[in-house]
Amino acid sequence: MKVALVHDYLNQYGGAERVLKALCEIFPYAPIYTLVYSEKRTLGVFKDKRVHTSFLQKIPLATSYHRIFPIFMPAAIEQFDLGRFQVVISSAYSFSKGVITNPSTLHISYCHTPLRYAWDDCHRYTQEFGFPGFVKKLVPFGVNYIRLWDRISSARPDLFIANSSFVASRIKKYYSRAAVVIYPPVDTDFYHPIPNGRLKDNDYYLMVGRLLPYKRFDMAIGAFNKLGLPLKIIGEGPEEKRLKRKARANIEFLGRTSDEELRSYYESCKAFIFPQEEDFGITPVEAMACGRPVIAYRGGGALETVEEGRTGIFFTRQTSEGLIQAVKDFDSYKFNPHLIRQHALKFDKEIFKKKIKSFVEKAWGEFSRQE
Repeated sequence: MKVALVHDYLNQYGGAERVLKALCEIFPYAPIYTLVYSEKRTLGVFKDKRVHTSFLQKIPLATSYHRIFPIFMPAAIEQFDLGRFQVVISSAYSFSKGVITNPSTLHISYCHTPLRYAWDDCHRYTQEFGFPGFVKKLVPFGVNYIRLWDRISSARPDLFIANSSFVASRIKKYYSRAAVVIYPPVDTDFYHPIPNGRLKDNDYYLMVGRLLPYKRFDMAIGAFNKLGLPLKIIGEGPEEKRLKRKARANIEFLGRTSDEELRSYYESCKAFIFPQEEDFGITPVEAMACGRPVIAYRGGGALETVEEGRTGIFFTRQTSEGLIQAVKDFDSYKFNPHLIRQHALKFDKEIFKKKIKSFVEKAWGEFSRQE
């Protein structure tokens, strides 16, 4: 099979990009097509790959501020010529599933989520990303066009894979398409408990992720300001200055860390805090792979990764008060690090790779016989 990979934007390195990295390991000779690319912002992970970008790459600021150019992205993703490939796999949370392929090309879309600001809440989107006032006024008109394009382009993939049952239900609702669920990969060989089985330190709670509004760092900071318990936050993002101003002395911002440092913080935390609704959520699984329990909001992908009372606990009210009560309740539970890790192993990267490879080969076999 001659395979191409398509990804929305390669100007950050988060969960979706880790999925792309695993796809590159399955299909090492496949080139990558993406709207914009920054080797620095993706930590050099894809520097040895053939990366093809759209015309947006040439627009000043597009690599750093791609979110202000959504109106151009449908045209940009449609410009790619993928006619020489037998299989196209799009890693999509916005536009990449909209690539145009030949009738003889099998297009499989690994969908992280249907385009959120088209279907969920475009007004919240404009507020969260701090657009200028004139842009906020124009966004609703542009979103109507993007929503229509997104619905039309959802018919282009031949098959959908969802990263969770939660996302599969959204694909069904917004696109009227069925999706097979294959959970994203977690490197459980790398993320593991402290070898001697003893915690070096377990007096702090931990949060990890890009500092964006929907991640609800503000809510957690509000809770831990009142609790007075130590909270460590790993990550960078546009909310950093505001969050630091809000936080009290018991809350420590560690910025970006190496993977080895991140693992060490996972291994030694008392619990991992996960207050947002995510489509899947790789970070709590990484924490569980290190044997640490999770305190999570009862919603989204966490319902598929955290087992209540066995690998963590949930809180239902997505407020500081709801999280405070969960942290107080947490001490009444006893968690077994070995059992927590065993649960996390079901999300191992090698399992993902085997499932994806098997799915693609079977789908291509059936598709090619129809030609």
